Amino acid sequence: MPLRLAVALATLLLAACTSQPLKPDQRDPLEKLNRSMYTLNDGLDRAIARPVARTYRRITPAIVQTGVSNFWSNVNYPTTIVNEFLQGKPRAGLSDLARFLLNTVAGVGGLLDPATAAGLDRNDEDFGQTLGKWGVPAGPYLMLPLLGPSSIRDGTGRIADRYSDPVNYLEHWEWRYGLDGFRLLERRARLLPVTDTLQDVYDPYAFIRNAYFQQRDYAVHDGNVDAAPADEGLDLPDDDPAPQD
Repeated sequence: MPLRLAVALATLLLAACTSQPLKPDQRDPLEKLNRSMYTLNDGLDRAIARPVARTYRRITPAIVQTGVSNFWSNVNYPTTIVNEFLQGKPRAGLSDLARFLLNTVAGVGGLLDPATAAGLDRNDEDFGQTLGKWGVPAGPYLMLPLLGPSSIRDGTGRIADRYSDPVNYLEHWEWRYGLDGFRLLERRARLLPVTDTLQDVYDPYAFIRNAYFQQRDYAVHDGNVDAAPADEGLDLPDDDPAPQD
């Protein structure tokens, strides 16, 4: 799960702890298949990813964890820069290009974050957001193997984003897949405080789905969630939770 999902998860937690099973959600026509995939992902997470992430958090000094987090943020930044220009945000794109260059050179390959101290804000954009910016609806909800919650639009965006990922251009596949695995581990470790709270949620699958849609709606519209219909073109019943993508 993307880190921004943590914000939405934390926001919805109190309400979800006392929630009842939701009626069928028109955003999720593949719910039966998605729930099966969620069960598989959750089983793998409990058996492998979560214990490894907890071990990483326990044995790795905090300063090293911060450096690793900075490094991966910097590696992912070309995707943000490309999509800012695709969204018609040249000022943000140039600012983030400066941020990327400063952290890469002065920040020892991104391990340090001098750009923040220099007043350059950190942004996060992807091709799914770009498609949403230009009016492409989210489409049906998808629970992807290993990668977690997504949608038809955002799943397609993941494929496009791979072409702006520097790791994708490493010559040896062993390095590519090894670094991808390490990136997922670091991301999973950062999400531990949030996902641990899901133990008290009545229906974690529906909770994650709703949090995902809410977070994506916020991201696509740069926080201006009233700027566009929240349902992204899907006709939802009045008693359904507000769509969140």
